[in-house]
Amino acid sequence: MPWLQINIISPRKLAEKLEDALLESGAVSVTLQDNADQPIFEPGLGETPLWDNVRITGLYDAEVDTAAATKIASNIFGADLPPFTWELLEDKDWEREWMKNFHAIRCGERLWICPSWQTPPEPDKVNLMLDPGLAFGTGTHPTTFMCMQWIDQQNFTDLDIIDYGCGSGILGIATLLMGAKKVIGVDIDPQALLATTENARRNKLPIDAMPVYLPCDCPKINADVMLANILAGPLAQLAPTLSEMTKIGGKICLSGILAVQAETVKAAYVRWFDFDPVTHQEEWVRLTATKSRL
Repeated sequence: MPWLQINIISPRKLAEKLEDALLESGAVSVTLQDNADQPIFEPGLGETPLWDNVRITGLYDAEVDTAAATKIASNIFGADLPPFTWELLEDKDWEREWMKNFHAIRCGERLWICPSWQTPPEPDKVNLMLDPGLAFGTGTHPTTFMCMQWIDQQNFTDLDIIDYGCGSGILGIATLLMGAKKVIGVDIDPQALLATTENARRNKLPIDAMPVYLPCDCPKINADVMLANILAGPLAQLAPTLSEMTKIGGKICLSGILAVQAETVKAAYVRWFDFDPVTHQEEWVRLTATKSRL
């Protein structure tokens, strides 16, 4: 079963209140971890010690509306939450299978994903060499795999691409290997930006082929293709932004969406885009569309 989690970095004095807020907003569990490698020695009688800098993680069912859960938690907390990130937890069975067998993945007629330590099974094909341990996005999860299958079917020659929520960089790098002129990578996680840059280097791409940015630093450009493998809630919220960054006639590929969430996400984009038939794998879907209206 897929899960979502919210991660919050908090000072000790706010941790208990934040824990209560997450539980009230629907979290099935909340864990507290040291975020600064600070030892805690044996407490005194009646003490419940915490670290000075705490990482708070709330676990939610994947069908949760992240925007609504965040709002509920903020209301209960009595203020905006400290800086936080939502993330999709990789299906553990898929992840273990990848690490156990170290196998390459064929994504269509032309495109392969290969562990960086393995010789490609078909060297004459388009082989994306990836370190799966760097960040989310290995190709094994249905959300990423469906995007890679779509990429395999497209012509990216001389096109400008945006990979919004780039993670490991897998989607944007694949388009570069298949002829894209330039890719902009965007992610809220600095570690993802580092992973994307490293994976681009691993694939012997020019250093300026895929510049990466935090959302607040992303240049205002119009892409021929917009890729966004994130989560349903953020995708719906980002609809005006992603639409504005996509050219008329440009294509969009959205993933990270459960089947039960597809219509909600489509409704957020239908003002600007004409949708193709929905693609399904297990409980997940991929949405693709062409921008036809401003």
